[in-house]
Parts: sequence; C-alpha cells; structure tokens
Amino acid sequence: MTESRQGEAAPVLHRREIKSYVMRAGRMTPGQQRGIEQGMPKFGLQLTDGMQDFDRVFGRQAPRSLEIGFGMGQSLLEMAQAAPEQDFIGIEVYQAGVGALLNGLLASNINNVRVYNCDALDVLKKAVPDASLDRVMLFFPDPWHKSRHHKRRIVQPDFARLVCSKLKVGGIFHLATDWQPYAEHMLEVLNATPGFTNLSAEQTWVPRPAERPMTKFEQRGERLGHGVWDLKFSRTAH
Repeated sequence: MTESRQGEAAPVLHRREIKSYVMRAGRMTPGQQRGIEQGMPKFGLQLTDGMQDFDRVFGRQAPRSLEIGFGMGQSLLEMAQAAPEQDFIGIEVYQAGVGALLNGLLASNINNVRVYNCDALDVLKKAVPDASLDRVMLFFPDPWHKSRHHKRRIVQPDFARLVCSKLKVGGIFHLATDWQPYAEHMLEVLNATPGFTNLSAEQTWVPRPAERPMTKFEQRGERLGHGVWDLKFSRTAH
C-alpha cells in the first residue's frame, strides 16, 4: 500500500454483514453502571461525531494507540497509567466492559483514554483519519474455532488493509492470540498485506512485549502450559 496522501481515496471495504462478535445481554454491576453514567460524558466518543481530530479531542499532540476489543478494560487501563505521555483510544461492543473501564478511569483520575462503545470497523472507517495512529492493538480476539465460523474472524484481508491505512508510516500493528491456528491465520493475512513488514526476525512471532500487560486469563493459561503468540507488523512507506 502506498502512503496515504491528502485527497487520495481510502481503501474500499465491501459491506460486512458477518460480525466478528455476538452481542450478549448481561446484568451490569453498580460500578459498571456508574462508569457508563458518569464516565461516558467525560471519556466517551460517538460515531455521530464523525471523523475525529484527536489532537483536539485530547487537547495535545502525543503518541496515539488504539485498542480494538478491550474486554473489561484492565489491560488498557494499565497501559494508560504506565504511559501518561501517550493517548489511548479503546473500542468495545460490550457495555459491561465499557462500564468497567470507565469506572476504572474515574477511580484512577487519568485523562489520556477515550472510549467508543460500538463496532470497531465502523470506528475505523468513519472516525479515525488515515495515517493518524502510532499503534493499533488487537489482543485475544475471538478465534472462532470451528471451520464454518472462520469467516467471522476479525482478521481478514480487508480488515488488515484498513488498519494499515490508519497507521502512520512506522506505526505498529500488535496482535496477540492464545490459539495457534488463529496465530497462523493472522500471520498469513498480514504477510500478504501490502504496506506491512513483519518485525519478527524469523518472520513469525515476536517475544512477548513488556508493554502488553499480562491478563489473569493469560496467567492461568501459562500455568497450564498454554501458549500465546504475539505478532508485530510495521507500516512501511510503500
């Protein structure tokens, strides 16, 4: 992919009818509800706001990371606390997770995180300018184990091209999964995406980066001998 320039058309994504997630209804805890009610006005962003000027949103120029599918938000909260000089944008479809993160942000009194509660593809297409991000993170997305469900996996060629277009030259796409067949699928898709260069010396996986917090789920899996595969790709100029 060539470097984005003003006036050039963004990569075209065919309309995606198949979602990479299934919406679940669940009861919100009081803390999560408080996070939604009190935190969304302060930290929330809306698709209806249109294409964002993130310098205006955060009130400064800073390295900017976006996490797709932050779950309950603990890792994103830890990263934001550890790097106050950076800005973070989180996207999650599940309201309980959004509420949990927002409640954590309120309790931590930090202001370098903004949150979308909607589909990540909509945010990337409608709200994130081209070449505006220093890093995109996708940690432990649903692997959709069964062959007939592989089409639901979020990592597909169109998605990879879209992410690439949103990164600055030199920006990083960091992925992690605990399902080796999905890791191999990610590797195949990203290796075939123009504009991405694999940062692994062996052109496979990278050692677990220190900046990615280890979740309780991952700690449990490590004790049971389960593997985790991290991939890092950099956006090149061409």
